[in-house]
Amino acid sequence: MKKRWILPGLLVAAFALAATGLADPGHGHGTGHGKHGKFGPYDVVTDDNGTCQNPWAVDTSKRTFSVHKNKDDTYTLLRRDRGTFTTNAGQSPGACETKGRHGHTVLAGVKGRFHGFLQGRVTGGTFNPNATCPADCGFTDVWIATFFGPSATFSCNTDSKACKFDFEYSALKHQSLQFRHWSDKGHGAGTFGTERFKGDIANA
Repeated sequence: MKKRWILPGLLVAAFALAATGLADPGHGHGTGHGKHGKFGPYDVVTDDNGTCQNPWAVDTSKRTFSVHKNKDDTYTLLRRDRGTFTTNAGQSPGACETKGRHGHTVLAGVKGRFHGFLQGRVTGGTFNPNATCPADCGFTDVWIATFFGPSATFSCNTDSKACKFDFEYSALKHQSLQFRHWSDKGHGAGTFGTERFKGDIANA
């Protein structure tokens, strides 16, 4: 999860949530005050890429961002997502995983729910909690550029140990599935990144 603007091979699902799609600023106001704050929710619709790098589903989520200033003048950014997914026909999200039990294909129209988080560190730029969101502010790179400026760097987009994520997917019952649960979690980014998959959303 490229869910969005990431280094090749990094974060298959956790970052795929913004490669394409729509973001509605909707209720995207914040409660920030210079050092801390919570912003959103933003309505985000994106493709979700699996272990084979194929868009296995379309996600519709509510997204929030929380900011906390650290003693070294960097900021911890926590993004939370909660919503639903609808599958595309083709390879299942876990089809190219080399370990554990998983399926291979999924039919179109399988529905389910997901939730997860992405946490990293923002350096550079200047935090402006009163920034005005553009229409695509729900995308992480756009949000950071809006609230911290174009010179800001997010650790989950670089070679860094300061990144962690966990996304959990559950398909609704009674859809003739062989696997109903899939998780994508890990630590670090780029050359420091490790990612673990478990299960699948698959008919066969």
